Amino acid sequence: MEYYLYILYSKKIDRYYTGVSQNPFQRLISHNEYPKGWTKRGVPWELVFMKAFASKTEAQYWERFIKRQKKRSLIEKIIRGEFRWEK
Repeated sequence: MEYYLYILYSKKIDRYYTGVSQNPFQRLISHNEYPKGWTKRGVPWELVFMKAFASKTEAQYWERFIKRQKKRSLIEKIIRGEFRWEK
């Protein structure tokens, strides 16, 4: 089963959110229809990027990598397709 790294964007708060899911489209619906936690303040969210990985471990590795960087410029580089997915 594939796991997806996904990136959401909220125009309301002008912020990105990164997560991992087996079904990013369903996860987007959950974030928008059942808001809670950090993402609650950004509704509505839009899916701006997703990338499939063969394992949950690999998808979570990249999610943690992105979140640790804390750089909007990195996320925007990923969205534009300019990021090299190399460990």
